[in-house]
Order: sequence, then C-alpha cells, then structure tokens
Amino acid sequence: MSETKEKRYKWRREGYKENTRGLLMVNTGDGKGKTTCALGLMMRAAGRGMRCAMIQFMKAKTDRYGEHESAELLDIEVHTMGDGFTWDTKNPEQDIETSKETWALCVEKMRSEEYDLLVFDELVYVLDYKFLDLQTVLDEIKSVREKQPNLHIVVTGRNAPAQLIEAADLVTEMKEIKHPFHAGIYAQQGIEF
Repeated sequence: MSETKEKRYKWRREGYKENTRGLLMVNTGDGKGKTTCALGLMMRAAGRGMRCAMIQFMKAKTDRYGEHESAELLDIEVHTMGDGFTWDTKNPEQDIETSKETWALCVEKMRSEEYDLLVFDELVYVLDYKFLDLQTVLDEIKSVREKQPNLHIVVTGRNAPAQLIEAADLVTEMKEIKHPFHAGIYAQQGIEF
C-alpha cells in the first residue's frame, strides 16, 4: 500500500485493522439495485483512496452509462465487455465465448494484486445461465483471496447459486416490491442508465 494511501485510510480504533479482511459480497435478487449498490460501494472505497475496478459481463461494449462518466471522475476503472443484455439469448455459443473472455479479464485483474475492490457485475447471470463453470469461478476466487486476504470482491446478478452464497461473507437480496415499469414508466437516464 502506498504511503499516500496508507495516510488516507483511517481505522476506527487501535486493533481494528487486525479484525478486518477482504470480503466476498453478493448482490442478488429480483429487485432493482444490485449494480447500483456495488457502484455506491466503489464510490465509498475510492473516497478512501482504494483502487477499484468494475467488469460488466452483459452490458454491451458499445453502451455508455451514467456510471461510466462518474467512475472516470473518481479514477474507477469500468470494463463493459458484453454483447448486450438479454434474457433470451439467440446465440448461446457467442454468449459463452464472451463470458469466457470477460472472466479471463476478471482473473487477470484479481491476480494482478493492484486492486483493493473488484466488482464483477452480472457474473451471477452468466453462472445461472451456465455460460461459465461455477466451480472454476469459485476455485479461482478462493485461490486469489488466500493470496490477497485484503481484496474485496463483489458479484451481482439474479439467482445466485447456493455454493456462491455459501462462499460469500455478505449476501444481500434485493426484493422487488413495486417497480415503475409495471405502471408504464420506462427506464430513465440517470436512474436506470
């Protein structure tokens, strides 16, 4: 950790640092807010001088969202790697290939030892769709966490598998109670994208 970063990073009290470690966090559920929650955490971490990156599995490489603009201002990397978000794929072979390429970037970022917080946005979807092997992903995350005990990792998406939930330190389920789409209000700039 650089001297500058060490000075900015504050611990609540003596001995506090020894009782902390990197967390594996899962934001799942059918409600809105999984990615937004991860973005808020990155904003908090960046404010404390932590090095952050988000890798998005499904949002299209050509899309540009509000979070991309804000992340640049905070020196947070965002890599949008997908072919476009879909619930009903027309080309599963392409989706599997894109998922493998995106996971390779995740592995590269994890192994680099250059980050304090990594967010793998929509990874849970590709696990749920079986585009990636769940055990391979869990084994890699476990291996990296053993070598880098202070690295925080967040994964997002609906239908988190039981094994991922078991491996995680923190799991939050977003539950939809009411959504404006059902009242005919479509996605809005600054709110959904």
